Amino acid sequence: MSFSFSPHQLSCCPRLPPEFCRISCSINRTANADIQRFEDAKERIRNMFRKAELSTSAYDTAWVAMAPSPAASSTPCFPGSIDWILENQLHDGSWGVLGHRDSSLVKDSLSSTLACVLALKRWSVGEEQTTKGLDFIVSHFASAMDEEQHSPIGFDVIFPSMIEKALNMEVNLHLAPSDIDAVLRKKDLELKRIRGKDSKARNLFLAYISEAMGGSQDWKMVMDYQRKNGSLFNSPSTTAAAFSALQDPNCYSYLSSVLQKFANAVPTAYPLDAYFRLHMVDTLQKFGINGYFKEEIASALNETFRLWEQGNEEIFSDVITTRMAFRLLRDDGYDVSSELLAEVHDEDCCFHQFGGHSEDIRSLLELFRASQLRIYAHESYLEKQATNSRHFLEGRISEHSTKADRFRKNLIQEVADSLKSPYHANLERLQSRKLIEQNNLDEIRILKSSLSCTNFCNKVLLQLAKDDFSYCQSIHFQEFKQLQRWLAECKLDQLAFSRQKLSYCYFSAAASFSSPELADARISWAKNGVLTTVVDDFFDVGSSEEEQLNLIQLFDKWDAGKSIQTCSENVHVIFSTVQDTIYEIAEKACTWQDRNITNHLVEIWLTLVKSMWKESEMARNKSVPTEEEYMDNGYISFALGPIVLPALYFIGPKLSEEVIRSNEYHNLFKLMSTCGRLLNDYQGFQREAEEGKLNAVSLHMLRENGTISKEDAIREIRQTIEDKRRELLRIVLRGDVGVVPKVCREVFWKMSKVLHFFYMKDDGYTSDDMKGVVKAVLHDPID
Repeated sequence: MSFSFSPHQLSCCPRLPPEFCRISCSINRTANADIQRFEDAKERIRNMFRKAELSTSAYDTAWVAMAPSPAASSTPCFPGSIDWILENQLHDGSWGVLGHRDSSLVKDSLSSTLACVLALKRWSVGEEQTTKGLDFIVSHFASAMDEEQHSPIGFDVIFPSMIEKALNMEVNLHLAPSDIDAVLRKKDLELKRIRGKDSKARNLFLAYISEAMGGSQDWKMVMDYQRKNGSLFNSPSTTAAAFSALQDPNCYSYLSSVLQKFANAVPTAYPLDAYFRLHMVDTLQKFGINGYFKEEIASALNETFRLWEQGNEEIFSDVITTRMAFRLLRDDGYDVSSELLAEVHDEDCCFHQFGGHSEDIRSLLELFRASQLRIYAHESYLEKQATNSRHFLEGRISEHSTKADRFRKNLIQEVADSLKSPYHANLERLQSRKLIEQNNLDEIRILKSSLSCTNFCNKVLLQLAKDDFSYCQSIHFQEFKQLQRWLAECKLDQLAFSRQKLSYCYFSAAASFSSPELADARISWAKNGVLTTVVDDFFDVGSSEEEQLNLIQLFDKWDAGKSIQTCSENVHVIFSTVQDTIYEIAEKACTWQDRNITNHLVEIWLTLVKSMWKESEMARNKSVPTEEEYMDNGYISFALGPIVLPALYFIGPKLSEEVIRSNEYHNLFKLMSTCGRLLNDYQGFQREAEEGKLNAVSLHMLRENGTISKEDAIREIRQTIEDKRRELLRIVLRGDVGVVPKVCREVFWKMSKVLHFFYMKDDGYTSDDMKGVVKAVLHDPID
């Protein structure tokens, strides 16, 4: 059995269910080797936070190697880089990303190999290596003109420029003149297109590919982009080109420091420590194993926020890093302004409008993700980019649907998944499973050369995520079996009028609270989900007016005990089951809260049944409420109170009477429930209209005296949902400010996600369309 907790962790948790404790004992006896493997994996990942290893770039190292010494132009300034080139040629004669060969990166290999050949020729060394490198270029030259191949940034200018440089150095390329003419024409066309852009875009891009521009480069313009660390764009190749032309001491200091760190070689971009820290946080969260690395993640985000507050180049010099930092910081409750995203947007548009690589897709994907964390009405930039970035990404999916290379396929799949499951409807457990099964951990960014985090691209994280998912799934399966027995023992499955939705109710719990120690929260959530479905159906189609009043009286006179008789078997089954469940939850909650919460649980249920009675009365009397009257009752009758509110007692923090009576607590509940009610009403409008029922959509149309169409009414309802959802998220992400603890506020957001997931296409709770995802979380093993 795979698992995710050490014996110490298991034995130290006093609230684990008996089934979990028995598994713990079994693990203690039989799985010591697996436990050690699990702990070793966690330690390796912790080490990644301390030191992210970037892959070296033969391309950039070659341009550094070509830099002449300020003291004597006939000798190399960095001879160690020449030695590195001589020692690191690959068996096929090429140079490239060491340890990461891929057929999709042929253009990268061509650029890297030609740059290394030029470096060796520049200093008249490595004749044998030069010959082998030229052979590789000749045999793969057709890829340079292949539009289907993955292109590094600026390839259509840089590679032809290196061809010209080789010809000027009298290198015998063994290429047909027609092939050389073809790539040179392509360069001319690309430069013509670039020079047709606005001056800011043109200058930025031409500065970035300075090594390709030779004597025609405007170096004064280029040096306007020099950063505090002495580099140009954190790019060793661009910086080396500037140093070769100008002998700038700050360029020299930057190159020397990078060479010292990477032992005579350089990556294609440095520093990118902030990016890789954020990438690790993001990956651990997406794979659902961030709970094991809370300290490391908190430290990484605190450091990121410090850099953000300073306006540090490490965050803001790379637009992907900027957008990821904003998203992860805001999602964790940090107060970060979206205005800074707008400030870097112009540079991003300039940089990525030249196309031909995946960075524009990755950048816009990060912008799309960031835009979904809009929490203020005035964040017009995020609102605009939520639409613009979606349209851009949808176009890229269509454009690249037939592309063969692996990197674009993986990236396009990531884009498709993000568009299909936006932030507000993304259930983390489903996302984790999908990522594990896709087995895609490679983090390759194609800049002028390929960049990978070699220490991160391994099986350790994947195995850790799979162990965690499988073990939690085994716990969930046992809990689900326990709930099935409960359902049969209570005879709820024998109520003919009621929908049987146990699997959906438990799925929503397991997808929201997967950790084994949150078993009490899951059981409470699922049982009350089943009971609210039964009671909803009872008031809707399964009871008389007398039975409804009887049930309300039983809740209202709770302390009267058995002195009040049930008037039917259905009422008896329902009330006795709710009563037993309330006592069970209250008893368990006492160990978490150190107080009796029975009265609060009864109050939640009484409020619900009274609201359902009011709905039934309106239907019986055929009365037409105003929209406001309908919603004042409807957010309660949507029946999320018994599901969400008791579960909060099992999340961790102690919740006092002051907290549960606070305006913030009530506002969180009302916003969440209003979203649910409106989602239900607009997705179920057609069905309910055919049944003669009024809901928010039909009442909105009535209020406008028939002057508004169904489509317009639904559009306005959806806008209201978006506004309420944004307000809910703003409260949830308010850091440690507020009366309700942040971890409890997040529960309201988790339920909101569940609701948006179920109602994404139609009324998923009423239909059977969700059976596949339920099985994926609860039953089906990971392939």
